[in-house]
Formats: sequence, structure tokens, C-alpha cells
Amino acid sequence: MKNTASEIVFLIEEDPEDGYVATALGEPIFTQASDMTTLKEMVRDAVRCHFPDEDTRPKVIRLHFVRDEVIAS
Repeated sequence: MKNTASEIVFLIEEDPEDGYVATALGEPIFTQASDMTTLKEMVRDAVRCHFPDEDTRPKVIRLHFVRDEVIAS
């Protein structure tokens, strides 16, 4: 049985093709969507699928946004 985690963290990055990509830290969970509203739904669904037992499912999903920005020197 897995340990109960109080939260799970996802790195959110813009997809060069379109939309956003979410990758969980410490768990093999990955999903993507074309807009942020849909991405949040997809992340919740992916967490529910990965942790089908509510007792082991993290209570909080934290989204950490990563954005690359290039500036001229």
C-alpha cells in the first residue's frame, strides 16, 4: 500500500505545439491539454486514476508553473 501524501506537485509548462503539459514530481503521471481550464480537469482525473483509493490520494494538487523566457544580452 502507498503512503498517504498530503499533496502532489505538478510542473506545468507551455507545450511548443499547443496548450500545456503537466508532469507530476515523484509519480509517473503526465497529461496535457489545450487550455488551462481543461488541463486542471485532466490533472484531477489523472490523480484520481493513479490513486483510485481515496485514502491514499493526495488531498491537495499543487501546480507549479515553469516558463522559459529569453532576453537579449
